[in-house]
Amino acid sequence: MKNAHTKLERYAARCDEIFLSEHLSALIKEAAKSVKQIKPKKLYTVAKNIILIDVREPEEFASGYIGAHTVLTIPRGKLEFMAIDKIAKKFGQDAKIVTYCLKGPRGSLAALQLQKLGFTDVSNLEGGILGWLAEGNTIHSYLGELSLA
Repeated sequence: MKNAHTKLERYAARCDEIFLSEHLSALIKEAAKSVKQIKPKKLYTVAKNIILIDVREPEEFASGYIGAHTVLTIPRGKLEFMAIDKIAKKFGQDAKIVTYCLKGPRGSLAALQLQKLGFTDVSNLEGGILGWLAEGNTIHSYLGELSLA
C-alpha cells in the first residue's frame, strides 16, 4: 500500500509540474506577443539613447553583457522592486528601454512587467544575448570584448 501511495504522490507532483509548465509557457507566449520584440541587428537603430536592462542574475551578467551607453543589471526577480529607483527616478517612465536575458523569455516577462508598471517605451531583445552573439555581435566582460567567432 505504501508503494502505491508513493507512486500516486509522484504522479500528482508530475501533474502539478506539467500544469505549471503549461501555464508558464502560456505566460511567456503572452509576454512575447504583448511586448515589441527587437531583432539583434535592429537594436542600435532603435535609438541612440536606449537603456539596456540585463535581467539575468549577477553571475550571468559577469560572464558578459551587451555594450551600450546605459546598461543596467536588474535581475528579473528584483525588477518590480528596483524599477522606481534605478529606472523611473533617473530616466523617467518614457525612457526607451530594451530588456534582455540569455534566450529571450525572461526579457519578455520583464518588459511586460515594466509596461504594467507604467513604462511607455519598452521592448525586448529577441533571442536574448545568445541571439545577439549568433548575429556576430560581441559582448563585454571583465576579460574584454568577446564573440562566438
